[in-house]
Amino acid sequence: MTSEPESTEPTQTYLAGHYTPVTDETKAFDLKVTGTLPPELTGRYLRNGPNPRPGEDPGHVFTGNGMLHGVRLRDGRAEWYRNRWVRTAKLAGAPSIRPDGTRDLAAVNANTHVIAHADKLFALVESGLPYEVTGELDTVGPCDFGGRLTTAMTAHPKEDPVTGELLFFGYGARPPYLTYHRLSAAGELVESREIEVPAGTMMHDFAITENYVVWLDLPVVFDPALLARGGMPMRWSDTYGARLGLMRRDAAGEVRWFDVDPCYIFHVGNAHEDAAGRVVLEAVRYSRQAFDSMWQAMGGTVEQVRDSRDWALGASQGGHVHRWLLDPATGRVSEEELDDRGVEMPTINDGRTGRHSRYLYTISENAIMKYDTVAGVGTAYGTGEGTAPGEAVFVPASDASDEDAGWLLSIVSHGPTAASELLVLDAHDLTRTATVELPRRVPSGFHGSWIPDTPHRR
Repeated sequence: MTSEPESTEPTQTYLAGHYTPVTDETKAFDLKVTGTLPPELTGRYLRNGPNPRPGEDPGHVFTGNGMLHGVRLRDGRAEWYRNRWVRTAKLAGAPSIRPDGTRDLAAVNANTHVIAHADKLFALVESGLPYEVTGELDTVGPCDFGGRLTTAMTAHPKEDPVTGELLFFGYGARPPYLTYHRLSAAGELVESREIEVPAGTMMHDFAITENYVVWLDLPVVFDPALLARGGMPMRWSDTYGARLGLMRRDAAGEVRWFDVDPCYIFHVGNAHEDAAGRVVLEAVRYSRQAFDSMWQAMGGTVEQVRDSRDWALGASQGGHVHRWLLDPATGRVSEEELDDRGVEMPTINDGRTGRHSRYLYTISENAIMKYDTVAGVGTAYGTGEGTAPGEAVFVPASDASDEDAGWLLSIVSHGPTAASELLVLDAHDLTRTATVELPRRVPSGFHGSWIPDTPHRR
């Protein structure tokens, strides 16, 4: 593998190890492939993540400038790799707060996710507007859907595989604390309504089923005093409580809230309704201790988190896969841990979003995990000592008859000096199908998508 010269040693873990930023934009063509790329993998794998510009210290991994990395696959070849900063108003130097005291929802980092909807690509972050980008990773600009979107947009919208609608929400430190939005399959914002919650919390994700939206009202709250001291303005609260909410997607009735044991959830795997009418939610759950440990690593110094010097999201951080059963008929809720391994970044076959899905994919330290949630069995593909696999994105085979017929795509980091690789696994048995050697290291990041070719996107 090729390597880059080592940079000056940073003092913050979120600028070190697997998260060491790259300093420029580049592109390369005709990438080396080991193994065989399935010809039907024709499209682009795009991934987003934080990457401060040289000399910048954002103070927390969540607040680095967004950078997109892309690999173009076609007919068994890896045609190109390129990386580009998302050119937001904030990257251009615009302040987040306007002179009148209101937030500029375009002055954000757009560093968390990249998705396709209605033949457009969007870079997302939960603190502001989505940014439209091209298939070559150039920035088009912020999108408020014709002036109708007046809140931030979550980085974890859910596209219903049957209706094609994109369901999402925005949250904030000031009222309205939580707003529900619905985008049509054609990309028109057709519904926005406020959901009443006691205060603003860091609601990073949510879930949907065929008939419900599942809200996560959990005890990580805004604290302006932390912002005044230069830190991220969120912290765990022992007094806020923890609850999950069920809201009918047809807007009938109020949100039904279920109190649960205090916890935090960054990422949902999936949710569905079982034969008894209960809502089944599967997600990665954090205790307070596990959350505090990860939160400190995301914004702490090397000295503070010496034992996790090369930490990566999901590695040894203590998030465990859990299942909750919410019964709208009785108001009862139950919870169980499905596995005691520390994991993160759960993904599924997106064609099963909101419906029953048997398989769940996660990342762990030096490994990509697959869970059979029916049989209760977990298997792993080891990526090698000292590596950090990224989120494993599922791509279905075109003639798939089984839920796990397809491939998993993951960018694997080999540390702060070695080049990265795009790993392609057979999702059925986690055997390696192919490896694409990337021309540089790609810092550990957040979320991505497989964007297949369409008549409108070549």
